[in-house]
Amino acid sequence: MATSKILVIDDSRVIRKTVRDMLPEGDFEVIEAKDGLEGIDFVEKEHPALIMLDFILPKMSGWDVFQQIQAHPEYQKIPLVLMSGKKEEVTSKISEPFEYFEFIEKPFDRVILAEAIRVAMTKARKARPRMAELPGSVLTVAEAQINSNEIAQLQAQIDRANKQIAAGETVTTTEIKELQAQLLAANQFQHAEIQDLTARFEAFQQAKNTEHQATIQKVVQLEIEISTLKKQLGQLVVLIKKRLT
Repeated sequence: MATSKILVIDDSRVIRKTVRDMLPEGDFEVIEAKDGLEGIDFVEKEHPALIMLDFILPKMSGWDVFQQIQAHPEYQKIPLVLMSGKKEEVTSKISEPFEYFEFIEKPFDRVILAEAIRVAMTKARKARPRMAELPGSVLTVAEAQINSNEIAQLQAQIDRANKQIAAGETVTTTEIKELQAQLLAANQFQHAEIQDLTARFEAFQQAKNTEHQATIQKVVQLEIEISTLKKQLGQLVVLIKKRLT
């Protein structure tokens, strides 16, 4: 089974190393990006199964990276955990509740990280409304221009396809079916990868919880044994005093 890729975008080497150390060894390939531009580049090239994004970044802010991810239909399906040392930095830009991603405040421990990833995976699978239905959607001039160009290109392809179909050419229909099959296969692969990642994290979290419970039981048992030894020692001291008097 292919190793799942986790992209950690954070300018702090300490945070990147902390996340790497908190993940089960050998189960995940952690890709590190030290700024927003490098992070976006890795998203496009590596197609990670999970993104952990710091909100304050050099070169391109976490807010800008977040907007680019959410504007792309494929990237927005990737589970996302947003990180910040101050939650108000995030809520000043994005209002709660965080419907399609999860947030954790630095510093965090392994349990918090595992739960955040699990929740992020659940949120990423939620159906999203169409752009026209989104309240207060705001696009920059550059984003609007890109969208307009994409729509124009798609419309041109549809027009060409319609002309070919009208002319009795079956090759276009075949190509469309092939593209639809490829898209379906890609979506199924991504869904399977996310499910596998979720299952492994849940198993990891369960193992840690079991280990924690076992440790608590051992501590309780040791406390009982210490208490018993203290009583025995007290009895022994009393006995020695009696024999000396």
